[in-house]
Amino acid sequence: MTIVVTGATGHLGRLVVESLIERGVAPQDIRALGRTEERLSALASLGVQTAVIDFEQPETLDPAFAGADALLLVSGSEVGKRMQQHANAIDAAVRAGVGRIVYTSAPHADDTALVLAPEHAATEKLLADSGLTTTILRNNWYTENYVGQLDTAAQTGALVSSTANGRVASATRADYADAAAVVLTTPGHEGAVYELAGDVAWTFTDLAAAAGAIVGREVEYRAVSPDEHRAILVDAGLDTGTADFVVALDGNIRDGALADAPGTLSRLIGRPTTSLEDGLRAAQPAVSA
Repeated sequence: MTIVVTGATGHLGRLVVESLIERGVAPQDIRALGRTEERLSALASLGVQTAVIDFEQPETLDPAFAGADALLLVSGSEVGKRMQQHANAIDAAVRAGVGRIVYTSAPHADDTALVLAPEHAATEKLLADSGLTTTILRNNWYTENYVGQLDTAAQTGALVSSTANGRVASATRADYADAAAVVLTTPGHEGAVYELAGDVAWTFTDLAAAAGAIVGREVEYRAVSPDEHRAILVDAGLDTGTADFVVALDGNIRDGALADAPGTLSRLIGRPTTSLEDGLRAAQPAVSA
């Protein structure tokens, strides 16, 4: 059985490769794909196959996907460009006769106002129309997205957002990677759409408490309005487009787009998901106040 993992040089893809090996998949049965040979070298040292690909160069995809019994399509990181990139990958998977394609999507991608969801929803539609056997992993937020908040907390003693009392059911990349490895190596997931999230949906008050425990000082959560938040971000040096995007994401959280915690992820991986504080500690173990 050959399992192909795209984005293998990224944080999530690399962890999936490692999880597959931990689950007993022979390294030579894994093909790790990435953009540069240099970054793939660490995975090659584990004994896995490697290949350099570029989603915007379809000719690189056909040989990389050839013979794949299962393909993990890790969603691209270039917002605004992902639709065509994913389409190229799906077309190549069809040409290669891939046995099954597993895609990392967004929570409730086909029924949400989440600003990042449209490209994922469109990709899911392409997959449904492709004739391929598919499994959709709708990953909620990564806890590691908030590591940058720790330095701010250490320096200022405050976390500022316009999320109000909105909740985030985040989990770590390792949690999601283990779920992908399970789905890639066990039967019964054909046609499934899994809403994956952490076991606990936390508030930004909880985030401030976790940050305080890690940095060793009291940290308060300061809730501001969207307009105030935008002004603070621009004053801090963000361009208006990026500031608007951050405020829009906070609005999604405020409205509950990331609050769903159905327990599917922990059931798939056979253990509780990593807590917010533990996940942040593991991602950035040393933060100085």
